[in-house]
Amino acid sequence: QKNRLIKIKTMKKLMILAMFALTLTACKNDKKVEVANETAKENPVIVENAATVLEPGCYEYNKDGNNVKMEITKVADDVTGNLNTAYSGKDSNKGTFVGKLNGDKLIGNYTFDAEGKSSSREVAYQVKNNQLIEGYGDLDESGTKFKDVNAIKYSSTMPLAKVDCTK
Repeated sequence: QKNRLIKIKTMKKLMILAMFALTLTACKNDKKVEVANETAKENPVIVENAATVLEPGCYEYNKDGNNVKMEITKVADDVTGNLNTAYSGKDSNKGTFVGKLNGDKLIGNYTFDAEGKSSSREVAYQVKNNQLIEGYGDLDESGTKFKDVNAIKYSSTMPLAKVDCTK
C-alpha cells in the first residue's frame, strides 16, 4: 500500500510538472508570434503577384523606321491584347495576342494578317521595368513555335516602353 501511495504521488508530481512545462511552452510561443507580428508590421514584405508585374495599357517602340506597339487589354489567366508591327523595309502586321504570364515571362500566340492572309506565330516577352523585351529562340519545323521556351534569350534592342494609349 505504501509503494502504491508513493507511485500516485510521483505521478501527480509528474503531471503537475508536465502541465507547467506545457503552459510555459505555450506562453513562449505566443510571445514569438507576437514578436513576429510586430516585426512584420515594422518591416512589411511586399510580394509581387505575377499578375501585377504586367499592367493593361500600351507598350511601344518607335525609332529608326521601326514601330512596334502592343496594347494589353486584359491581364488575368490569359493575357490578351493587340499587337502591331512595322519594321523598316518590311510589310506591317496587325493582329491579336493571347498568352500566359509566368513570372516575368509573357509567352503567347500572335495571330495577324499579312499580305492578304492570316498567320500565327509564338512570341515571347520579358516584362522588366515597365518594358516588354522580345525574346528569340530556336523554332520548331513549322517555324511558328519555340522549340524550348526555357531557352529563349530576351535580348531585343527594341524594348517596348509603357506609353499613354491616347497618343
